[in-house]
Amino acid sequence: MLVRRKKPSTYPAAEARPRHRSLAGYSARIGFLFILPWLIGFVLFKAVPILAALGFSFMEFDMLEPEKAHFIGLQNYATFLKDTNAGASLFGSIEVFLLAVPLQMFVALALAAIFASDRLKGKPILRTLFFMPSIIPAIAIFIILSGLTYPGSGWLTRLILDPLGLPPMSFGSLFLPVLSLWSIGPSFLIMLGAIQAVPKEIYEAARVDGAGPLNRFASITLPMVSPAIFFSLVINMISAFGGVALLDRGLPYSQSLSPMEGYIVYNMFSLQDLGYASALAWVMFLVVMAMTLLLFRSARYWVHFPEEEANEEI
Repeated sequence: MLVRRKKPSTYPAAEARPRHRSLAGYSARIGFLFILPWLIGFVLFKAVPILAALGFSFMEFDMLEPEKAHFIGLQNYATFLKDTNAGASLFGSIEVFLLAVPLQMFVALALAAIFASDRLKGKPILRTLFFMPSIIPAIAIFIILSGLTYPGSGWLTRLILDPLGLPPMSFGSLFLPVLSLWSIGPSFLIMLGAIQAVPKEIYEAARVDGAGPLNRFASITLPMVSPAIFFSLVINMISAFGGVALLDRGLPYSQSLSPMEGYIVYNMFSLQDLGYASALAWVMFLVVMAMTLLLFRSARYWVHFPEEEANEEI
């Protein structure tokens, strides 16, 4: 009588599980190696200087005599509260935000709506042309505008400022919101991508119901692209406080033209006062953080997140 021997049972799932875990660990290690250069750069050139600036803000630190640096507590922050130039610089940066950022958002959204139309021809070339100015170095823009407003030879000075009796450098304060349109390329592309992601069926249904172009834009486009508008608003706000290129950069400080960033540079490199400059930088950081938190708190009232609404319905 022949007795069949049972083959030992195999469990593919049990064998595959260790392989799956090892593959996931291998992928994680490879991914970490790819982002390691960025992490090193972030720690060395971002995190360490930020923490060092926090420490310097509590010290009296003359860059020409670093051996005499000593701890003074909150004295730099108390000096900020009494410094009228610092207050003028901070309110100047807030003014740049209130004037330049809404104009940037409006023009970027208008251009994105135009480029989303099927009637526009040559979109790839036009997109490239509108984005190219945003990658031109700020120093190149500064040199060009300085030449245009140079006393005697700058045609903008001769045509606009001289007839009005204004000094040449007042061009920056008069046209700074318009000059900020030079760098709307990223916001324009973000808005354009958001508009193109809106399903065409929604527009067709609204058109069948008799909704006009303006009604469709206000009732469909704006709510659907509000997350992109919110993201661009936050990015442009940070840029307005920390990345504004002024026409008086490198010249003696003038509170009527320089925002907070320019005043920080003046204290650090002209007065060699690293401690007070660090305190000013942290004050500006806290102001930007407070305004960003306010924007996030307000997002619940005007930003449309379809994913969150779908989860709430479930």
